[in-house]
Amino acid sequence: MYGFSIPLKGAASFDDAVARVTEALKTEGFGVLTDIDVAATLKAKLNVEGRPYRILGACNPPLAHQALQADPEIGLLVAFMDPAAVLGLVDREEVTALGMEVRSRLERVRDALQG
Repeated sequence: MYGFSIPLKGAASFDDAVARVTEALKTEGFGVLTDIDVAATLKAKLNVEGRPYRILGACNPPLAHQALQADPEIGLLVAFMDPAAVLGLVDREEVTALGMEVRSRLERVRDALQG
């Protein structure tokens, strides 16, 4: 298990679900810094139709500040999260292979920045 979730009952639509999640985050002191519409991006870039899928990047500023004070690299702004390690948590061979591919590409990005 690499995350946790619940079925969101009573949502009138996908957009209603996103609004409810955003409001619940706000109640806990989180703001949504990024809202990535994955379905729209896949449609625009690959002409692939998919189910609604959004990634909300949430941040709680006081907690983020505390984390950055404890370890300035925690934000990974110039470092890269190791996708092989993270996707390996899924424990599915095809996802682990995908993580290795993403890692290789990010390592090439890192190496290009060294020059």
